[in-house]
Amino acid sequence: MDIEGSMKDSREGNLSVFGEEHDVDWRGKTCRPKKHGGMTAAIFVLGLQAFEMMAIAAVGNNLITYVFNDMHYPLSKAANVVTNFIGTVFLSSLLGGFLSDSYFGSFKTMIIFGFIELSGFILLSIQAHLPQLRPENCNMMDIRGKCIEAKGYHAWIFFVALYLVALGSGCLKPNIISLGADQFSNDDPKQSKKLSTYFNCAYFAFCTGELVALTVLVWVQTHSGMDIGFAVSAAVMAVGLMCLISGTVLYRNKKPKGSIFTPIAQVFVAAITKRKQICPNIEMLHENHNKLHHRHFITAPNAGTLRHTEKFRFLDKACIKIQNGSEGPWRLCTSTQVEQVKIILSVVPIFACTIIFNTILAQLQTFSVQQGATMNTRLTNNFKIPPASLQSIPYIMLIILVPLYETAFVPLLGRITGKESGISPLQRVGVGLFIVTFSMVSAAVIEQKRRNQALEHDQTISIFWIAPQFLIFGLSEMFTAVGLIEFFYKQSLEGMQSFLTAMTYCSYSFGFYLSSLLVSLVNKITSMSSGGNGGWLSENDLNKDRLDLFYWLLAGLSLANFFNYLFWSRWYSYNPSLLPTSISPTTTNPLMIGGLNQEEAKDLQGNLVNSELKLVELQL
Repeated sequence: MDIEGSMKDSREGNLSVFGEEHDVDWRGKTCRPKKHGGMTAAIFVLGLQAFEMMAIAAVGNNLITYVFNDMHYPLSKAANVVTNFIGTVFLSSLLGGFLSDSYFGSFKTMIIFGFIELSGFILLSIQAHLPQLRPENCNMMDIRGKCIEAKGYHAWIFFVALYLVALGSGCLKPNIISLGADQFSNDDPKQSKKLSTYFNCAYFAFCTGELVALTVLVWVQTHSGMDIGFAVSAAVMAVGLMCLISGTVLYRNKKPKGSIFTPIAQVFVAAITKRKQICPNIEMLHENHNKLHHRHFITAPNAGTLRHTEKFRFLDKACIKIQNGSEGPWRLCTSTQVEQVKIILSVVPIFACTIIFNTILAQLQTFSVQQGATMNTRLTNNFKIPPASLQSIPYIMLIILVPLYETAFVPLLGRITGKESGISPLQRVGVGLFIVTFSMVSAAVIEQKRRNQALEHDQTISIFWIAPQFLIFGLSEMFTAVGLIEFFYKQSLEGMQSFLTAMTYCSYSFGFYLSSLLVSLVNKITSMSSGGNGGWLSENDLNKDRLDLFYWLLAGLSLANFFNYLFWSRWYSYNPSLLPTSISPTTTNPLMIGGLNQEEAKDLQGNLVNSELKLVELQL
């Protein structure tokens, strides 16, 4: 038998095993690098990112006004309607990620839920325009009369429209990120920096949309009526969908892989079933297609092979073959399947460390706005600054800083670190988590100054004193938010990009929920310590509350969270697929991993040849 020919056949067989399916165009045909993907295709996705953000932010930021004045819900109930709406938006991102990765793909999922969101905006504008679809006009601030709360079909129309918007927006968000990122090849090291550039551009588009919503669209709602405001949101959303559809022929699309939860569940079931078995050595792990495991993983272009890790060793029991006959997938899993589950478990602590960050964001959208309402908001004799408009400060700064970061900071750091993206995603998240602590420090110091001036000197200080806490948060968000999205996407396994990207949005939900829990706990504990005289945040008057102490508490929690993050980020091991693949023209064996030195490359190549010889011997 021709051993050289057998080795060649074996090598080609391994390539077909290691390689993943090609990306496809809108017709399901294999993509061509020069025609599909790249920043040209990603621009159309960025257009949807900006316009969708304008539409949803304009509704969300001023929704409480409509619920209170037009639906006649009490203020506390109206606030709950808004928070439930925001929570649904972020939590439904998990559904969008799941449907995309498992069944439809990012593009089809975006088309479906984009039109669902658009229908919600249209229904809101129709209800706001037609008096017969709302309760009778009534002044909620008039204490002489009692306004009739929206019930029956009035309430049904409102909540159907509202949650169509929430469902559509939530399912869109992770897919906007993943579809844009899919336009850049994972196996091309030259596109690594382009992918980081795309994430910066996506965040720039997000900030632009948010800023326009907080200024122009909210102004339209205030001065032209909520019906016109909702209609403008519908029109803006329609423009965003037109941007998405315009790039159809240019997109690179990843094929859905089927249910992403079934393989995960199989690993846990198999491991629990074989829990009494002894953890096997690496050589004993079951793997389909005779995939090989070495100190460095072996990869071909577009490969997704994972090296064995020592974390969560109990899951390796799912790979033990204990029967001579064939075992089903719920009894015996491949080692690659187990490693995929390990990666998912490994990213959970990183995700958890960002919840405190979003808890601080919740304060800037609630208590900091209330701070501003008690300060001098006059800019000129005839113009006052709306306290809610302070939320636009971070976005104004980010529109300036994000391009500066990309054009100046990244190249400078790249020369120092040797990385085209400047710093790694985990390092970027860490920088943001450290900076955000000073946002709460600034908030606490200014609140103490504001309170002392009001109580001791009966003076109100300028609202611009609280601008620094918004500015510092904006700077930290540039690092944390973008770094987290980039981290989750790059560490996502094939077929799970949208779902893991959706986890970044769930962090917002958990951050807001934690904020509500903290406020309740702080009030309860401080009220008990003061003998029932009221807690730090139990009054409606900030001069009687101790908001400054609450801010100091958040600053301490944020600093502790940063050190907690340092531990987990050092513990985390990067998925080897994050490393760019480089194929040297002088290398005889094409199965090489970028980043190895020459001695490691020779060892890896020797291991591959020896393994191929063993396969040939088995065939002989």
